[in-house]
Amino acid sequence: MTVSVIRTLILYIIVAIALRLMGKRQISELQTSELVVTLLISNIATIPMQNSNITLFSGLVPIAILMSFEIIISLIMLKSAKFHKFVCGSPAFLINDGKLDQKKMKELRISIEDLEEQLRQLEVASIQDVKYAIIETSGNLSVIKKAEKQQPDASMLKIQTQDSGIELVVVRDGVIAKDSMKVCKLSEEWLDDTLCQQKVCLKDIFIMTANAKKEFNIIKKEM
Repeated sequence: MTVSVIRTLILYIIVAIALRLMGKRQISELQTSELVVTLLISNIATIPMQNSNITLFSGLVPIAILMSFEIIISLIMLKSAKFHKFVCGSPAFLINDGKLDQKKMKELRISIEDLEEQLRQLEVASIQDVKYAIIETSGNLSVIKKAEKQQPDASMLKIQTQDSGIELVVVRDGVIAKDSMKVCKLSEEWLDDTLCQQKVCLKDIFIMTANAKKEFNIIKKEM
């Protein structure tokens, strides 16, 4: 029993490292080659877990080979656009310049109901509002609305705005997130002064967010 637990933990760590090295995409964003390798690795990892007669090394070798293969393929795709197109394919226009491409929809086996469903998920009320609808190589739908259907932004309304930068969690459960502090260009001295002014101890903070303009929000731990 103990051996099975140890083998399972080792395989879990190895698979997690392998997927981490291959990238941070979500399942829905994986390219074809990435999805195939992910499925193969997950299946291979279960074999040594279930069968103690198979050595752990026998399970780790194919995982290492698949991981190395995927990394090499990814590097080649970065260097060669033709190879990237061969492996991942090309984006497909379902709607081009406001015109629905029925032939392309038949090729991809996408019904009008499927297209309308995805448009609703992207908060597009009608096909008539769409200038371009593109099926990306990951399978996701990208939509560009017609100019008259796009929501106005600050530049269109000629409104002056100030960029306060991204807001990140700088303290989580009493622990300082140094990477977030660095991105927001905040110092620990600023954090200490702010907490002192707010009369809050670091250990009493559940979540604290802040941005580059030193605007912050503090949520204390519930007692």
